[in-house]
Amino acid sequence: MAVHAWRDAGWTVYPVNPNEEEIEGLTAHRTIRDIPGEVQAATMYVPPPLGLKMVEGIIDRGVAKVYLNPGADSPELAHKLEAAGIEVIEACSILAAKSIVHQRRHGGQG
Repeated sequence: MAVHAWRDAGWTVYPVNPNEEEIEGLTAHRTIRDIPGEVQAATMYVPPPLGLKMVEGIIDRGVAKVYLNPGADSPELAHKLEAAGIEVIEACSILAAKSIVHQRRHGGQG
């Protein structure tokens, strides 16, 4: 669902999951480091202990914004990302993507 929501919002989406070859019809990358090109934003749907293991790759890729979805958020994870200058948004990224689509369709009206 998240892949579909962000694609509808106009983003190029690169799913990351070391256990899957494909997610919602797109090639899944084993790590964020395997994604070709720039990564502007990331959205996390993993438990905080796994998210903490991913922080270094997110920082190395120069990601500017990270959504910590419900269940993925933790104070320690948010602190590590913010300390690296990354904007942290603790919210459902699917709703954020749908909001972008809604605003485009209704001329910026919320």
